Amino acid sequence: MIDPGLIDLIMRLRGSGISDNNLLGAMESISRKHFLPSDLWDLAYHEQALPIACGQEISAPLTIALLTQSLELFTVHRVLEIGSGSGYHTAILSLMANHVFSIERYNSLANSAKEKLNFLGIQNFTILHDDGNHGMSCEAPFDRIIATCGFSSAPESLIAQLAHKGKLVAVVNNILTIFIQQYDTVEEKKLFPLSLPLIEMEKSKFL
Repeated sequence: MIDPGLIDLIMRLRGSGISDNNLLGAMESISRKHFLPSDLWDLAYHEQALPIACGQEISAPLTIALLTQSLELFTVHRVLEIGSGSGYHTAILSLMANHVFSIERYNSLANSAKEKLNFLGIQNFTILHDDGNHGMSCEAPFDRIIATCGFSSAPESLIAQLAHKGKLVAVVNNILTIFIQQYDTVEEKKLFPLSLPLIEMEKSKFL
């Protein structure tokens, strides 16, 4: 039986303009509770960011849905995710893509996310403990790249790892922005304001 709170969440997302049925199906299949401490389960389907380990947070459901819908994701796509966090967004992406490569700056978060995804039986993912600023050049190019952190300027190192007609979705200066690789040019589309924690661009070594 589906959790009534999860049903309410899906209805709210539809009412907020989320129309990608594959995305809604993935979010209906993955309970946010799996990725939260038990004392926060009552808030699992609320429209708010919630704290996780290492001083980080799991983004609000609508934020995750807006970012993911903007990717225009298909099952053949190889996706790079910057910021594994709890693994919740990685799990959703894994149900929509061919393979998800995810980078997490905190080793304990990376290990915890792997454990949760393995427990759920998800196999088409790779989580790396590393500096997300540099992407994952050994696996590039990617059809889609999504960043769950904010940037103060266009993330050129990530754009360089896009395949032809590949798409990067990121929040730049608090604006949800899409970058599309077109051979030797990059098309940039600014969509709407969306706030995410700003990535520390100067930091290259993580715990």
